[in-house]
Amino acid sequence: MLIGEVARRSGVSTRMLRHYDALGLVRPTGRTVGGYREYSPEDIRRIFHVESLRSLGLSLKQVGRALEDPGFTPSALVGDLIRWVEERLARDRELLERLRAIDASAPTGWPDVLRTVELLQGLTSTSAARRQQAALARPEGGAVPAEVLAEAVLAEEDPNVAGALRWALARSGGDGGPALAAGLRSADVDVRRRAVVAIAGMAEGPAGTAVLVEALADPDPAVRGHAALALGGRGVTAAVPALVDMVVRGRNDVDAAEALAALCRDRGCADRVTAALVDALAAHAEPAVRIRLIQALVELPGTAAREAVRRLADDADPAVALVASALADRRAGDDDA
Repeated sequence: MLIGEVARRSGVSTRMLRHYDALGLVRPTGRTVGGYREYSPEDIRRIFHVESLRSLGLSLKQVGRALEDPGFTPSALVGDLIRWVEERLARDRELLERLRAIDASAPTGWPDVLRTVELLQGLTSTSAARRQQAALARPEGGAVPAEVLAEAVLAEEDPNVAGALRWALARSGGDGGPALAAGLRSADVDVRRRAVVAIAGMAEGPAGTAVLVEALADPDPAVRGHAALALGGRGVTAAVPALVDMVVRGRNDVDAAEALAALCRDRGCADRVTAALVDALAAHAEPAVRIRLIQALVELPGTAAREAVRRLADDADPAVALVASALADRRAGDDDA
């Protein structure tokens, strides 16, 4: 078969076929009387082998080695190709995010684009000081895109830089909420923790509150705790079970007790909070847990909480009884005052 016919049937250009011949990859085994290349069925099969290997990303040099060297094993090369493709995809994803960030900044001219690129370079610097400086700087001629700052918040490991980024996000006036909400659904627990801290510090609103309520079901206690404390401060009673659990576990229990007390400003919630703490007392025999629950109860208004503490003054555990008695007396003194 002559080169033109081979090109039509294989889809490989005549120019590339000649290049294969020059490299020794596929040399036609025959020549016509006029000196034209003539390919045998075996030559054509080799062309398809070359094209198949090239489709995996192999260079022509690697293809030649794979076809000629009997001792050449594919595993190492394929592993290298996988790593190379993964690195390329990571670069492409980074470029895509950068382009999206520029698009979100609604640039009106190339100076705007350059300012956004400079900001992105600062936020992705290996230097924590430079990242913090980029977060705190107010760019000339425009606001920092909120989505850019939200993504930076989710990725930031340094607590000082993270604080600067959250401040910059709040100051941006944009809506970084969707990006932060997506962070709460991340498989990476550290990303979820950063997201909930950022959302908790945002201005109150139905969307942010709904996301925090969803976070109460997170498997990580730190995420649940941040969400519960923020919701308690917003007067959301859905946080009560999580706050009581924090007291039981001794995890930011003082803050949780204060949040429960704040919720009790609503008379309708006070009975619910008191009942939840009393139920927790009935479910736990450990003295340390019971003492923490007593300390939370004594902060609550109302007769039910006061009577619950007084009853515990007769607890079978001496340490629990002593704490309950002392706190009941203090509570009585406060009430008299």
